[in-house]
Amino acid sequence: MNTDYWTVLEDSERDLWRYVPRQTIGPLDFGMSREAAVTAMAEHGFTAEQHNMGSWHSTGRTQWRVEFLKPRPALSRPAVKCYFVEGAGLTCVLVDGLLGPQVTHERVRLIGRVPSELFEDMEAYAIQHDTGLRSSPGGDLSVDAFEIELGAQRAGDTVVTWALFFNTGEIAGTSWDIAPEEIWHHW
Repeated sequence: MNTDYWTVLEDSERDLWRYVPRQTIGPLDFGMSREAAVTAMAEHGFTAEQHNMGSWHSTGRTQWRVEFLKPRPALSRPAVKCYFVEGAGLTCVLVDGLLGPQVTHERVRLIGRVPSELFEDMEAYAIQHDTGLRSSPGGDLSVDAFEIELGAQRAGDTVVTWALFFNTGEIAGTSWDIAPEEIWHHW
């Protein structure tokens, strides 16, 4: 049985990104154009595959998904998926738990972690900084101030964390009311 599909990169093999809620994640700025994102990611060794997802809701604006991969033999799944809405630019960044960059916010490593260990770190952060925790319908914990959605994906007989980073509020002078789950269902 070929288990390459479940390969999990060590942190030492991942790009290291910082996250600033609703502003930046690694080389990406929320609200930037697809073209600018493709250029920024190419500078970090990523190739891009662009997919027109059609009109977003009743707005008539086109939504795009751009999948970013690192060239590696036998590892052909995207490390990062970005979602763009015409006129708003980059709204969501989905980082794969197996192959994606290690994203850190407030010294908490978010990607490729055993969920229970990440949730312990989240809880400790919330207690130390007197901020709230939220739980997704699936039971995934997140610190309110982190403005992310977390999930877990299979890696053989274990699971590791992935994360969705988003700024779906006011971008480019337009008020957007996009629920993150409307984006990540395309994962």
